[in-house]
Amino acid sequence: MREDGPKREITATVVKVLVHQRDDRGMSLEPFASRCVREGEVHELVTTDHDDTTPGARIDRVGFLGFAEIGCAGVIDRGDEVWIGGVRVGTVLGFDGCHFPNHYNILIHVPEPRTGPDLGLKPELDVRFTQSR
Repeated sequence: MREDGPKREITATVVKVLVHQRDDRGMSLEPFASRCVREGEVHELVTTDHDDTTPGARIDRVGFLGFAEIGCAGVIDRGDEVWIGGVRVGTVLGFDGCHFPNHYNILIHVPEPRTGPDLGLKPELDVRFTQSR
């Protein structure tokens, strides 16, 4: 049974670049495959090479990209493509809520964890979450 229909693209803007990586972060994957986001919220973008989507899966190997302010409300789903500055970064693996309600860590699956400087990120770059086809 197909559950998901078409949805709007979520736009955001980089507001802070992060520069560090960890191999022992200990994040825990939320049991949700999607999260609603509101205009003006700020969430953290984190890369990882983990691919386990089991609720509670431990996420240790991470690269921190930065924080992004949501430009329009909508739904971010596991599997959405993440684009920053017109470059495809990876796909949404899921969410870690260790800092919620302040912000979610949006976990982005990539071949190798990367940081903001690794990708040449700067404040004001555009971020897009697009539905995978």
